[in-house]
Amino acid sequence: MVGNAFILYKARRYDVKGKMSLKTQGKYYLVDLGLRNELMGFRGRDYGFMLENVAYFELLRRGFEVSIGKVGALEVDFVATRPDKVLYCQVTASMLDDHTRARELAPLRVIDDNYEKIALSMDRTPVTDFEGIRNVNLLDFLLTE
Repeated sequence: MVGNAFILYKARRYDVKGKMSLKTQGKYYLVDLGLRNELMGFRGRDYGFMLENVAYFELLRRGFEVSIGKVGALEVDFVATRPDKVLYCQVTASMLDDHTRARELAPLRVIDDNYEKIALSMDRTPVTDFEGIRNVNLLDFLLTE
């Protein structure tokens, strides 16, 4: 069996309210972040992008079609769909700061359907739920399912 190999993967933008793919403003994810570091220089503080990149490829590995969600003016990091499941996902290095937590949860809170919503971070905290939005450690997420 011959497959396709890519260096870059494109995630299209998806209008969550209108339930349709948009033709503009997609994002690209690199299979090897070392290539990005070589081209752009290592940015040790850019953890958010690196974690988002890891989560994107994990969702693909789990068989999801992954898009970037648009909810009005807000952005959901990932809308992951497969025939048996829809998952809305935000990725951030930490949600311990009140301002960051409010920013990351805002797009998930305005989605009024009943599909699963999770916030992935590197935090280890006893708080596992924000009004129905699961708070999941990214490493634990990678080790489950």
